[in-house]
Amino acid sequence: MSRETRLHALLDALRGDGTHRAADLARQLSVSQRTLYRDIGALQASGVPVAGTRGSGYRLTEQIRLPPLELAPAELEALSLGLAILGQSADPDLSKAATTLADRIEALLPEAAIAPADAWKLQKSPFSNAARAASHIPRIRAAIRARQKLRLTYHSRGDRITTRTIRPLHLASLGPVWTLTAWCEWRQAMRDFRLDLIETSEALPELFLEDRD
Repeated sequence: MSRETRLHALLDALRGDGTHRAADLARQLSVSQRTLYRDIGALQASGVPVAGTRGSGYRLTEQIRLPPLELAPAELEALSLGLAILGQSADPDLSKAATTLADRIEALLPEAAIAPADAWKLQKSPFSNAARAASHIPRIRAAIRARQKLRLTYHSRGDRITTRTIRPLHLASLGPVWTLTAWCEWRQAMRDFRLDLIETSEALPELFLEDRD
């Protein structure tokens, strides 16, 4: 029996009910207990949730351990957005799981300094809607690439809905909150817009030139 086949057989044995003694597993697989311990270690190292209790044996648990991961910024943004959307799921168990997972991931991330003037962007808002935020991303990304102006209806501070024509420049995520950096033609200044506070977004036929300033 190859090691790969043996590991699959060991996993099948562990799927049975209850706790399994090392001696019984070794006998079932026709290997020594030393080999069995190495195979158990290999399963654990690969992320299989095998728990061992001295004097009792081994069993599968519901906890799954992932090996250390290195995520690219775009991958982290995708993960944050997906969890934010699931956090608003109608399924309470799924929503709770997404929220607790987001909290655990955020606790592991390096701390980033946020200017006091920008702190409001991370505050909870009655308009917070991750699904709505996600719906705007494809159009905004396309407009950034094409240097195409956008018209937004936006929930400003004080529960005011305003209409803006903007020149979109950059998308970023601050934890679960996505923001769009753009030149606002109404304010004649750079502004950051929270995507979950954008009510509607419309691509305009007008293009703009990139300005180094």
